This record gives sequence, C-alpha cells and structure tokens, in this order.
Amino acid sequence: MAAMAALIFDCDGVLVDSERIALSVERECLAEIGLHYETADYLNRFVGLGNADFQAALELDYQALEGCALPAGFMEAVRSKCWARFRVELAAIDGVRPFLDAYDGMAAVASSSAIDGLHEKLKLTGLHHLFSPHIYSGQQVERGKPAPDLFLFAASRLDRTPEDCLVIEDSVNGVRAAVSAGMEVWGFTGGGHADVDLERRLIHAGAQKIVSNYDELSSKFQSL
Repeated sequence: MAAMAALIFDCDGVLVDSERIALSVERECLAEIGLHYETADYLNRFVGLGNADFQAALELDYQALEGCALPAGFMEAVRSKCWARFRVELAAIDGVRPFLDAYDGMAAVASSSAIDGLHEKLKLTGLHHLFSPHIYSGQQVERGKPAPDLFLFAASRLDRTPEDCLVIEDSVNGVRAAVSAGMEVWGFTGGGHADVDLERRLIHAGAQKIVSNYDELSSKFQSL
C-alpha cells in the first residue's frame, strides 16, 4: 500500500461502529423529554461534536421548548445507557484491521470523544495498540470540531505539517474541522449510522473524496 506522511482517523463511525448505538440511545432519550429531530438534521448538527458542545446545543433546544434547563442528570443517564450497550455490542468497522495492517505510514486517531472513553472504545475493539500513543481527544484542545484545533494538535504530535495529512471523517463537523486545518479530508460512509444523504452532506462540507468501506479506501489510497 502506498505510504503517506500521516493518516488521521476520526474514531466513532470510522474505526468503531459506535455512532449507530449512540444515535439510537440519544434519540430515544431525547424523545422522552420532548426533543424530536429529523434524522438528517440530527446527524448534520450533532455528530462529531464533543460532549460539552453537544450538551450546550441540546440545552438551547430544550430551553426553547420548555423554558428551562435539561432535567438534572439527563446527560449522565444517556452516557450510562450508551456505555451499557458499547460493552456488549461495540465492534470495529469491517475492514479496518486489514487496512491498518497493510498501511506502513504514520497514523493517529483524533476524536471528539472524551479521552477515557476514546481509549476504552479502541481497547474494546482491539484497535488500541495499532494507534498508541497517537490517540488524541477533543478534551486536549481549547476548541472542539468543527474548529481545526484537534487535527492541528494531532499533526503536531506526529511532527507533520497539515498539508502532509489525510483525514478520514464521517461527520460534517469533522470534515469542516479538517478543511479549516488545511488538510485533505475524505468522507467515510461505511458506519452503521450512515443514511442515504450522508455522502452529499460530507461533500458539501468540503470532503474531496467519499469512500464507503475500507476496500474502497485502500483502492483510492493506492492511486495517490
């Protein structure tokens, strides 16, 4: 496989199939308190955000709906339900291990997930050792996606320039962050949460190419 200066992967929905689980739990819990979202709108607004930014956006929506803050302990309950399912259901995205085994360049993870949870997801799916120590969380920078901070932080830790990095992202917020960082970014639509409109949204956000699985990623990567 052709080598490149560095590949930077998002985690949820790109390396591990967690978005499918999280979206199911989140939307069910939000509906219980009266917050209902169309699928495309939910994916476009919230996927890729860190926990603090996600909660802040939900607080604004709930304030507009009910005139008060989210119920006490709501976000903690949602996260607890997500992790109960992660520990039973979470799996690596199909094809990621063979791709990484064949790739001979530098690689990092740059995810909006909280740092402890990020490491745990990668350990649960057997991917942690393939990236360690280059596993970076939005908690380590001042601004989360769609700001460029996390990708620039990952590049600096890899000792690479933004121009030498290729980002693999599944979210609009992540694509925007990579574009703002001055990096090439390819949209990934192989996660279990992807809807039929995801490709269009990722291209509109700035993704230069779209790949639907790791075989396709390998083929396009070899042609660079």
